Amino acid sequence: MNPAQKALWYIESHLAEPLTLDDVASVAGVSRFHLVRAFAAATGLSVMRYVRARRLTKAAQALAAGAPDILSLALEADYSSHEAFTRAFRDHFGMTPEAVRAATCVDRLKLQEPITMDSTLLENLKPPRFETSKPLLIAGIGERCTHENAGAGIPNQWERFHQKVDAIPARIGKVAYGVCCNGDDAGNFDYIAGVEVADFSDLPREFSRVRIPEHKYAVFTHSEHISTIRRTVDTIWNHWLPISGMKAADAPNFERYDENFDPATGNGGLEIWIPVRE
Repeated sequence: MNPAQKALWYIESHLAEPLTLDDVASVAGVSRFHLVRAFAAATGLSVMRYVRARRLTKAAQALAAGAPDILSLALEADYSSHEAFTRAFRDHFGMTPEAVRAATCVDRLKLQEPITMDSTLLENLKPPRFETSKPLLIAGIGERCTHENAGAGIPNQWERFHQKVDAIPARIGKVAYGVCCNGDDAGNFDYIAGVEVADFSDLPREFSRVRIPEHKYAVFTHSEHISTIRRTVDTIWNHWLPISGMKAADAPNFERYDENFDPATGNGGLEIWIPVRE
């Protein structure tokens, strides 16, 4: 099993027990940093959000079946009080636990069913080349994202980028970059659709900025349509990296779009740069 599959198995078999990201990463055999990205690449979800959603789903199903003791359900779902559980439940489902119990059904709720991993990894991922990147200054359109909303939000960022790129001062070259950085254990990260610049001194406040330090990268080519990039990323994090003998480094990873890429059609290919260490 790959890291995401190991994580899913462990989560589903230990939902009624205390679970931490360190616990899941240890069973998956990778670092916390690696697991957050591998799990998101495979499922589109962050690890602990999935854990929370599964626990709340089980609680909702128990309530609809008539469970009388909400505090017991709260404790089983790893909430320390009735109030904390009710707040999380309402935020997730838009209904209180009492309302679900009174309705005796979950038809209107968006439940998180167990994810069953299939074998959709690429069988023909080309080996990467290795490069030590020069330091880069990237400026562009930035947003704080989650793995759950990135699929819709990032294309919108690129649309805004193409509308405003000519207003970015001190631009160097024609290459565009999609930079993921400042990720946390909850699956939140900054994404910047941008270009390389000479400096940030005259950059208008509407643009985000990120410094990418010199680092060793594994560079993969994605030749298919941009819409299939998630499958390539999934294969890198859940297949190539675990067997490569290398470790993921805690540094920005990014997509690199040269002049061959056509933003109007999504064709032309791109490179995926993954920071690594021995």
